[in-house]
Parts: sequence; structure tokens; C-alpha cells
Amino acid sequence: MDAFERIKSAKGPSLFLLSKWKGRHEGLTAGFTGREGGTSKAPWASLNMGLHVGDRAEDVVRNRQRAAEALHWPLEAWTCAEQVHGSRVHRVTKRDRGRGRLAHEDAIPGCDAITTDVTGVLLASYYADCVPLYFHDARRGAVALAHAGWKGTVQRIATETIKAMERDYGSKPEEIEAAIGPSIGDCCYEVDGAVISQVGQLLDRLHVNAGARLACMQAKENGKANLNLKEINRQIMIKAGILPSHIEISQWCTGCRRDLFYSHRKEGGKTGRMASWIGIMER
Repeated sequence: MDAFERIKSAKGPSLFLLSKWKGRHEGLTAGFTGREGGTSKAPWASLNMGLHVGDRAEDVVRNRQRAAEALHWPLEAWTCAEQVHGSRVHRVTKRDRGRGRLAHEDAIPGCDAITTDVTGVLLASYYADCVPLYFHDARRGAVALAHAGWKGTVQRIATETIKAMERDYGSKPEEIEAAIGPSIGDCCYEVDGAVISQVGQLLDRLHVNAGARLACMQAKENGKANLNLKEINRQIMIKAGILPSHIEISQWCTGCRRDLFYSHRKEGGKTGRMASWIGIMER
């Protein structure tokens, strides 16, 4: 079974729960939405969660409301960042609760990773092939989300998120649990020279061995390469001190499973967005 368990519902929103974490930690919820069970019309049909892709805002907010209700959380807790394909991390406080839930312009600006130790805050971010990264420090009650496309991956946003948790909450990398959610797989993600060069430099800096390097990036005869962003981010997490046994990784590919997920690359850029979420409910 995948680390992200598909929850089938005839009427409700499509959800993929990080079920292993929920079973171990009271009040913690983490997961990923699919593309089914919403109100958006084509080409965003139907559970589009992104306010920045041209869809009707009222449909997106309604979709977010449906997801929040299915998770038994109030929409007022839903808290979002702008996402600019960078590596900046923002610490979410009580004052930030609910930012970006109704309007993209209200989202926390200029960052792709958000952290919090405030209960009752539901962190959320948005994807259509990029890699969702989840972090949980049970000892200190801290959680984080990071949005890692190839640019954020090369900038090591996972490392920056871990450093922020160390600085802000006293987290220790070896005690942090991490997860890598559904995203485009190496089966569907071909890149060219500019990306190959930057990823190659990253793997050099990480001192990734030959076997792991091949798992991260496979060269092709046409001068391009297939990129495994999930494995690259796993390697970054390990180098940052997270134990391999503490990392869950999804095998769902957004490119292969367009019946379940949106794919920016496979759908020509005109499509919706899934949401990742993580939060600890108030007791």
C-alpha cells in the first residue's frame, strides 16, 4: 500500500491520507487532495484547489471548504504561502492563521515552505507535478510543508525547512519524521541540459554515490535525462540529518495517473492544482 492511502468517496472530495502518521499521533492530519469531487469546470475539473490558475475563485473556495469539512477542520484554519519556486521558509504564527484561504493575494508572500507549532493551524500548499514535502516533530509539536519543484529542489528547500525547524522550535533532524507525497515520477519527467547541469552540481555537492545518482537522474541518448525529484529530495533529507527509516515516500505519479491527479506537464499547463496539508488539531 502506498504511504498516501487513497480514500474513496462517492460524493466527497478525493483525498490521499498519510495514514501511518495519523495512527501514531493524536490530532495530527496530513495528506494530499486528488482531482475528483469538486465543483470546478474544465479545464480545472473538478477539485481544483489553486486560486492562481484562472479558475473561478468561488469554485476554488468551495472546493477548499469541501476538503476542510471532510477533514473536520474549519476553513478559517487553512493557511497558505504564495509559492515562488524559491527556498524561503516562513514561520506561521497565530496572526497568520487563515492567510490565503480566500484570495491568493492574501497568502504569505515570497516563500515556498511554511512551518508552525501552533495547534489549530492547517498548513496548505499547491501542486500539479512538483513535490510536496512534509515534516513533523512529535516531541515539540511542530509541523512543516515545503513545495519542491526542480528549482526549489536545487536550492535545497528541504534542508532550509529542517534548519528553520531547528532554529525556531529546537527540533533535532534525527527526531523529525518526513514524507514525500505524490508528484511527477522519473517515468514522466524528462529534462534538458540546463536542468541536468544544475541537478548534477547539486548531486556533486551532496556527494551522492554512483548508485544513488543513477536513481536520481538517468541520462538518455537524446542528450536529455529522466529526473526523479522524489529520490533527490530524499537524498537531501538524509544529508540534512533525517534518518532514512523516518522518511515515507509515495509512489503515485501525477503524470501517469491523470485520472486521479492534475499534471501541469502532461496537460499543457492549463490545469488545476492539488493541495497538500498538515496540521495538529487543538485539543
